[in-house]
Amino acid sequence: MGADQGLVAYFGYGSLVNRATLRTAIVDLIPARLSGWRRGWRPRPDMPGFPAALLTVRPQPGAGCDGVLIVDKAENLPAVDAREARYRRVALDPATLELRGAAPDCPVWVYAAEEDLPPHREPPAILQSYLDAVLQGFHAVHGAEGLARFFAETDGFDTPLHADRERPVYPRHVRLTPGERALFDRHLAQHVASAFRSPPSAG
Repeated sequence: MGADQGLVAYFGYGSLVNRATLRTAIVDLIPARLSGWRRGWRPRPDMPGFPAALLTVRPQPGAGCDGVLIVDKAENLPAVDAREARYRRVALDPATLELRGAAPDCPVWVYAAEEDLPPHREPPAILQSYLDAVLQGFHAVHGAEGLARFFAETDGFDTPLHADRERPVYPRHVRLTPGERALFDRHLAQHVASAFRSPPSAG
């Protein structure tokens, strides 16, 4: 893949790891690991709706996190930018990426949450419907060991979980198999704060 073919690539470390959440006709999805960055939960900036926590990454020497490198058409980048609203697109040094596949010859980015926006008025919570999509993607791409690393390499799991699996708030929610439910719930019991919020009311 050459730089003259109108391609871009971006590292996904959350919901982007799950193909079912993608909304552009991507060219490739390559299992990857990013060095020098640490993943964590942070309060979503003040905006209408649910006060969800979001995943982001920040530079941290010696750290690393699994994910995927998504190769996409450059013409789709505005749509990805719109999806990643309140994130800034940061250029990556390709040398920071370890890939299970051929490296594309094109610009490489990562989306990091904006830091200078005010927090939501209410305390943040992790949407279980969002986390399910993330965990399904990591399990599919990186297996059981990668799923365990996701929890070990992500800060902020003392944030309460909003149990909306049955009535999802996350717009790109996914369906889980019974096996996935049981597996993810075992990890949640070990790693996620025990304070649960009530599911959202109907309507």
